[in-house]
Amino acid sequence: MYIRWLFQLSQLQQPRRAAFLKHIQCKHQGARHWTHSGGGPYRAVIFDMGGVLIPSPGREAAEWELQNDIPPGTILQAFISGGEKGPWMKFMRGEITTEDFLQQFGRLCSEISKTSVPVGSFFSLLTSEQVAKQFPVMTEAITQIRAKGLRTAVLSNNFYLPNGKSFLPLDRKQFDVVVESCLEGVCKPDPRIYKLCLERLGLPPSESIFLDDLGPNLKAAASLGIHTIQVDDPETAVKELETCLGFTLRMIVPNTCPMRKTMDIPRGSLEKYLKDLLGTQSTGPVELLQFDHGQSNPTYYIRLANHQLVLRKKPPGTLLPSSHAVEREFRIMKALANAGVPVPRVLDLCEDSGVIGTPFYLMEYCPGLIYRDPSLPGLEPTQRRAIYTAMNRVLCKIHSVDLKATGLEDYTKHGEHKVQTWIKHYRASETSTIPAMERLIQWLPHHLPRQQKTTLVHGDFRLDNLLFHPEKAEVLAVLDWELSTLGDPLVDVASSCLAHYLPSSFPGSLLRGFSDCDFTQLGIPTAEEYFRMYCLHSGIPPTENWNFYMAFSFFRMAAILQGVYKRSLTGQASFVDTEQSGKLPEFMSNLAWDFAIKEGFRVLSHSGWSQSLPSTSGVSSYIPFTESSPAHASKGTLVLSPEGLSPPVRELYHQSLWSHQASAEGWTASLLIEYLNGKQ
Repeated sequence: MYIRWLFQLSQLQQPRRAAFLKHIQCKHQGARHWTHSGGGPYRAVIFDMGGVLIPSPGREAAEWELQNDIPPGTILQAFISGGEKGPWMKFMRGEITTEDFLQQFGRLCSEISKTSVPVGSFFSLLTSEQVAKQFPVMTEAITQIRAKGLRTAVLSNNFYLPNGKSFLPLDRKQFDVVVESCLEGVCKPDPRIYKLCLERLGLPPSESIFLDDLGPNLKAAASLGIHTIQVDDPETAVKELETCLGFTLRMIVPNTCPMRKTMDIPRGSLEKYLKDLLGTQSTGPVELLQFDHGQSNPTYYIRLANHQLVLRKKPPGTLLPSSHAVEREFRIMKALANAGVPVPRVLDLCEDSGVIGTPFYLMEYCPGLIYRDPSLPGLEPTQRRAIYTAMNRVLCKIHSVDLKATGLEDYTKHGEHKVQTWIKHYRASETSTIPAMERLIQWLPHHLPRQQKTTLVHGDFRLDNLLFHPEKAEVLAVLDWELSTLGDPLVDVASSCLAHYLPSSFPGSLLRGFSDCDFTQLGIPTAEEYFRMYCLHSGIPPTENWNFYMAFSFFRMAAILQGVYKRSLTGQASFVDTEQSGKLPEFMSNLAWDFAIKEGFRVLSHSGWSQSLPSTSGVSSYIPFTESSPAHASKGTLVLSPEGLSPPVRELYHQSLWSHQASAEGWTASLLIEYLNGKQ
């Protein structure tokens, strides 16, 4: 622990003791080590506890003295007083009880400070969770060491707690051997305690590495032939340990990759910002990786000391108006923190472009699984259905958020405004004329549903924007809120089903499909089943104009992909094959127009060949799905082509609707359709 400085201090004369105290107040750079003449291969790693596995409470002691109006240095002087026969050293050897120690120690502190000192308060701080929390980097290192077949041990100068248990706030299962001074009656740097540890490991000194934060302890270990590493900063020490062992001690962060040159950010200014925000004094460098998803707003994994964070920023360069709004993402995630919707905990929004070049926000890193392939390979059918059920339920939670209670009543407008917004986004990133997009731009505003409900809408709700628990079908966090708005919740339901209509061979990394799979065999709900599941969970009747929502969703995705393609031309997109991405907007817009045509068929045959299905409220409602072939229903079929129409309707289609859509005015609203709409 921090107080193990005491033994070293007690051995020094006053001038050298003062110099040492001045030295330990400085920040050390790097990890120094005493090395024996031999060299690996190593078979065990021995860890000290305080200052190595858990933070040293030195700073907390100084802050505690300040907060309690105790003269600075009182605690340290009391610890070193008496040397080996002082109350602290006897306490670490288990020779006195906690009660006796607090009495003797309190009396000593009062004599030094000439005032009453509440040592019980300091002892509570010393053993609190905030001080005794293991560094994640050390936890990962131990996991990797054991995975390679090496042995691990903890060798600590510690003490008994009032309940009679020793103070060792660690998971003992991490270690093959645990050696505690209070149980053994001997402390470091006494050589006997090192020999005891080696004996229990069953290894010679030359096959072990020892990590400690104090020079005398390391020197004693090295004199026995143990390779040593001095720990001034856990991150730096782990890197040196990696060099000694010859393998990485860091767990791979899923879905990350090394930084792309065009997406790198200034690390010096970022590190200063992080240290000011987090209050950390770590001397180790900031670790930065880039997530390989998040096409719109570049997303990064950050590790600094024991903090694991995610940074999400606007891309560089000239951006479309109101796009890439990380400010909106931050606001919505902060508002949802206590609203029953699982989201990562956001920490700060930085709108100062001077820090890393563009505005950004920070959130805590949440480990979990992101399912990139919607067919969920490697899972059992029951597991797949459970995943999609959990996805459906969390969507219902989003749509049930109390807008007034969360302060989101003014979040944005909805309805036609959103269609026009996406038209404007597409026009701003347009690089060539896409006929289907032109038809949709004319068609969509004329066929908006009669909206009956306004809720919070995620805007890009897909399986790969959800973080799942690694062992059960539970959504830990909903990610990527950039497109969130207030509007029609069925837009989110349609977005959930985009993959149902895309082939598994669909190019590009932004979306993957599985329309050519057998949903029944996979155990995954069809789009129709997923929609009915949503209606059941939300307590609403099914809608009759599902095809409109799918047309709008594919139109919007085409506009998004057009923006990605245009940014890729200037190197602003995160991970894009420029040539391939240029073909995707047209592909998506053609799918959208297919659904627009199907919506026209539905209107034509509203009372002829649609099936009436029972709604969740017990009232019949029309829905454009057939239940005759559920494994293929999710391809949007009641009728996929004019050949599936009844003869009279097919003739009407060929004479009027088809000729209109094939004409130069094909993207304008058909007078016949408008007439029929008025007759309903």
